[in-house]
Amino acid sequence: MPDIKLSDGKKIPFSKTIDGFEIANKISKSLAKDACIMSVDGELKDLSFSITKSVKVKIITSKDKEGLEVIRHDAAHVLAMAVQELFPGTQVTIGPVIENGFYYDFSRKEPFTDENLTKIENKMKEIVDRDDLTKREVWKRDEAIKHFKKIGEHYKAEIIEDIPKNEEVSIYRHGKWHDLCRGPHLPSTGKIGKAFKLTKVSGAYWRGNSNNEMLQRIYGTCWNNKKELEEYLFKLKEAEKRDHRKLGKEMDLFHFREESPGAVFWHHKGWILFQTLVGYMRQKQKNAGYKEINTPEMLDKTLWEQSGHWEKFGENMFTSETPDEKTFAIKPMNCPGCIQVFNQGLKSYRDLPLKLSEFGKVHRYEPSGALHGLLRVRAFTQDDAHIFCTEDQITDECLSVTNLILEIYKDLGFEDVLLQFSDRPKKRVGEDKIWDKAESALLKAIKQSKLEYEINKGEGAFYGPKIDFVLRDTIGRDWQCGTLQVDLNLPSRLGASYVDSGGSKKVPVMLHRALFGSLERFIGILIEHYAGKLPLWLAPLQVVVLPIAPKFDNYAKKIFEQCLKAGINTEVDLKNQKINYKIREHSLSKVPLLLICGQKEVETKSVTIRKLGSEKQETLSIDKAIKEISHKNKSPIN
Repeated sequence: MPDIKLSDGKKIPFSKTIDGFEIANKISKSLAKDACIMSVDGELKDLSFSITKSVKVKIITSKDKEGLEVIRHDAAHVLAMAVQELFPGTQVTIGPVIENGFYYDFSRKEPFTDENLTKIENKMKEIVDRDDLTKREVWKRDEAIKHFKKIGEHYKAEIIEDIPKNEEVSIYRHGKWHDLCRGPHLPSTGKIGKAFKLTKVSGAYWRGNSNNEMLQRIYGTCWNNKKELEEYLFKLKEAEKRDHRKLGKEMDLFHFREESPGAVFWHHKGWILFQTLVGYMRQKQKNAGYKEINTPEMLDKTLWEQSGHWEKFGENMFTSETPDEKTFAIKPMNCPGCIQVFNQGLKSYRDLPLKLSEFGKVHRYEPSGALHGLLRVRAFTQDDAHIFCTEDQITDECLSVTNLILEIYKDLGFEDVLLQFSDRPKKRVGEDKIWDKAESALLKAIKQSKLEYEINKGEGAFYGPKIDFVLRDTIGRDWQCGTLQVDLNLPSRLGASYVDSGGSKKVPVMLHRALFGSLERFIGILIEHYAGKLPLWLAPLQVVVLPIAPKFDNYAKKIFEQCLKAGINTEVDLKNQKINYKIREHSLSKVPLLLICGQKEVETKSVTIRKLGSEKQETLSIDKAIKEISHKNKSPIN
């Protein structure tokens, strides 16, 4: 007799064909009520899927990641249903699940307006209330193409034409409406709930090709309940206030230009912030035994072919041909150049581990539509390091890197860190015994950190396992920043070796390590995390001295000079404007401290301090004020 094996190990015997509804009911009525889909031997299936043999089954609810994704997928279908009910003749194209929600692309002559979005959202709620049943059908390929062409859905017909002939053509019906889809889906539209909201409309080329028609993309967000939806919408509002592009302009940090898309034009204050972070990192790495190097930004194509980057990343690399017909590529990453430094001179096992760090500028082509301020650029600086070590040193070095990364994040205000561990993929290089050592070392480092972690089974790089470090900011958003990767491949490809204790040549293991990842992106994250109100030691402009009238300018200048001598980034504002206007202006540009001086301050040789975000003011003697500011201005490594 066949058995259904549940995820907790229990077995349910059955003597006939059985589906997910029956299994859920056998477990509990509450589970049957909450069930969305099921996993059958690891494959996601509709609850209506018929089971005829012994399998392992897990009933999936909205509390599971896969369950929420299915709810969002169904919401995308209901969006398309609503649009076609309200605007007949609109063609639907694709509607996938994305992070936090979904979208659907439509072909329609008239543009969607904000009023249209409200109507569509209301119609979606009507469809949820209708609780239309969902049913999966398998159609013959030619009949499906003919059908969709007949009803004017030419995009759907084109998609079906591109489906491999050995694959099923799967159609899902929600009531009378139907769509091409692999599924799985919820049993009915009522299961979606109403914790969704349409957020915006944008343009998108059909299949991402600028030579194709521009479609209209409607975005939406969808959650398990209204509380989660409201929390997310609050985050969106907060994120809008904290947008680093807006704050970067107000703080006079940087700008972008069409002449160099995806490359940052750093202003004086922005460059101070950039160099402050570099200086902090440089000292932390020096204390941890790293040796800083610098390698060329442009290298011959042959080196990239030898390293394997040309094959994997060639189409995203910027290249140049010289008059002697040689092809050079601007580096998309620093690793091959670093190995060339390691390869200079004979290395012994006594030289290992050798930690080489580099603030290397790299360039990668990103589509214009994907560029997003500092968070997605084409030219950026990686705080890279490559650690060359023996197999026996992997564990200690992984622990050392993990601790360093966590120290740095804490110094910069990020204490909520999630670690993601990715182990060996099916296609990989290197011997299993080395993979065993590498994976064991990384897991040990994670466990000793005592942080929450996830395992991404089979998601490691082809050359080795990795840890990704995910930061959670003040409004609960997650950012993947740091990474630690064990490379069992590249050193061999580029001829790296050392002499072991027995006098034989061996290939070192290489650890790839980035702490911020991209300095540009990390600065964008920092600005949004702090809403521009950076800690004093990081603020590019820390103090502005404000005389309340021109007759106090000379006194203000003296305070300014004393602050500069104390190493405080200071400016003096001598513009002939009212003091309240000056306070508003410098508060908008997020200056942490304003030193205000007038008749009272001149007479008492003092200054009145106003802190950013506070209405309170404090009057101190000049010497005491500068001493207190200098004390607060120390970086975490001082």
